[in-house]
Amino acid sequence: MRLNGHLVRSTVVGALGGLLFGFDTAVIAGTTAQLTQVFHLSSAALGLTVSIALWGTVLGAIGAGPLGQKIGGREALRIMALLYVLSALGCALAWNWPALLAFRLIGGLGIGGSSVLGPVYLAELAPARLRGRLVGLFQIHIVAGVLLASASNYGVARLIDGGHAWRWQFGVAAVPAFLFLIFLFGIPRSSRWLVTQNRIEEARQVLELMGTPNCEAELKEIVD
Repeated sequence: MRLNGHLVRSTVVGALGGLLFGFDTAVIAGTTAQLTQVFHLSSAALGLTVSIALWGTVLGAIGAGPLGQKIGGREALRIMALLYVLSALGCALAWNWPALLAFRLIGGLGIGGSSVLGPVYLAELAPARLRGRLVGLFQIHIVAGVLLASASNYGVARLIDGGHAWRWQFGVAAVPAFLFLIFLFGIPRSSRWLVTQNRIEEARQVLELMGTPNCEAELKEIVD
């Protein structure tokens, strides 16, 4: 099966949530020394600063399923992208430790939500023969995000002197997060979600757009 251009674009965009997942999870590693000095953190406070995003991840993952079912994976991913942007800018501009914790928690909500919504959106969009490979791209993007965060931390530390490098290390994530948000306006809803909303004709149009062979048979299978 030849890959359809619309399918490739939608898959890459949907998987970008994985890139931000990896980036936001790993970026804290390069900031701990400066955060300890700037906010005078104890070992316990530093542990909370690092882990609070993971608590947000749990909450985001729990709430993502019902949200995605209600408004659709694409729309729900837009909310996650907004959370990523808000978290990156908020952490970069954090005026005190509680503010940093709050924005880290918001970022965790985005991570948890996208970790559920991204693979589900890709699975719902992909033709059956390609589904495993395309959903697997989300996992590849997570690892790429971790690598990108490490490279970004290193580059910022080399370029920025003084005690403000940590702000830039957090803030850099706003760029891919904003691009993720913009790109989400250029991809379709999933055909399977549209069927659950009884929007059968729109679902057929999406299947045709994705280059799905035997669209009518695929649509009937989804409806059944």
